[in-house]
Amino acid sequence: MNKRNYRSRFILTFFLSACLAIFVMYLSVTNGTFDITALEVIRTLLGLDSASDHTLVIFEFRLPRILIGAMVGFALGIAGTVLQGLTRNPLADPGILGIHAAAGLSIVIYMFVVKEAIKSAGWLSVLNMTFFGWIGGVAATAFLILFSRQQGRVNPRMLILVGIALNSGFSALTLYISLKMNPQDFEMATVWMSGSIYSASWAQITAILPWIICFVPILIWRSSILNVLQLDEISTMGIGVNLERERRILLICSVALVSASVAVSGSIGFVGLIAPHIARRLVSIHYQYSLPISGMIGMLMVLTGDFIGKTIFSPAELPAGIVIAIIGVPYFVYLLARSR
Repeated sequence: MNKRNYRSRFILTFFLSACLAIFVMYLSVTNGTFDITALEVIRTLLGLDSASDHTLVIFEFRLPRILIGAMVGFALGIAGTVLQGLTRNPLADPGILGIHAAAGLSIVIYMFVVKEAIKSAGWLSVLNMTFFGWIGGVAATAFLILFSRQQGRVNPRMLILVGIALNSGFSALTLYISLKMNPQDFEMATVWMSGSIYSASWAQITAILPWIICFVPILIWRSSILNVLQLDEISTMGIGVNLERERRILLICSVALVSASVAVSGSIGFVGLIAPHIARRLVSIHYQYSLPISGMIGMLMVLTGDFIGKTIFSPAELPAGIVIAIIGVPYFVYLLARSR
């Protein structure tokens, strides 16, 4: 298949995935405990509907939730693709590698230590949580690289084993600190850690949006570097690529996206694992095409998982992270068996 065919397939896939995402957004904004027609939604968005209940439901509950789900899914899909490209391991994922757990631990520590500041600072506290999540993600990445190196290089098989160990350790510490909280804060932390966006707010959108605006363009711009990194190190150095510098840039950007996502939505696993595989099957293994498509697939996964969780299980509500995990676990087993 030539370059023109790849580009045509990419454009078609991107358009279809965007249409599907918009359709799921439409279902999410019109369906729920309080159903709203499409005409009422349009009138409310344009400021032509004077019904206060419509304005409250759309602008304070459903619209922030939809936007957070879209941004988190997009960020996790792109970050997962970058991590798989960096490690040259199709089983690499922010959750499996322990980055989710480390970011969650850092944020739970922040919630536990400065809980009074969280209650009073509003959107500023959400920004601080995002920064603390990034610190935790960077720490996990440093441990991951340190313990999985063999003969000066990162061993892809060791990477998975070390990531599982780090994930277990960070999760245990998170649970221990959560148990030290008062019952109300513990319940809030537990729901948040399960991967729920039901309490999405405009403050959280303000917190994650700058990270996406800053780091997603960098990753897409440098996506061709990921193609080069799939070669052996001798060939890569022979064409003049500074391996360590490029890996650091890509790693810091992807960890930043994961940490920002964890800060506003908790730990939503398997998106960064499944979305890249689907994207590669739909377009190609070339990262300039698979990276944006992976983001769109991740967006569609989170939006669909959240819609299923809030409608099918009504009046109870299942967090999007749990819905995605129900699908993700069998798929991960399939990938594990296939990799062998």
